[in-house]
Amino acid sequence: MTVEVALSVMAGARVGHLLLCDGDDQGTGSVTRAQLAVVRDSSAYTDRMRLRDVLSAPAVPFPSSPLPYSL
Repeated sequence: MTVEVALSVMAGARVGHLLLCDGDDQGTGSVTRAQLAVVRDSSAYTDRMRLRDVLSAPAVPFPSSPLPYSL
């Protein structure tokens, strides 16, 4: 998913963070709208930049209980 798509999903869902999963649908963390806004406003940003390319900091751990829905 690109940064722009992630920001659009968060805006449409009216949420401040997005839960992240790996290829096996295992939770890996989350990212906030504010974190992505910083990336989008940087000089290195392009509209093809993907979340996996910009999230170098450790992600926030997932809750241990299952979520009622996923994106």
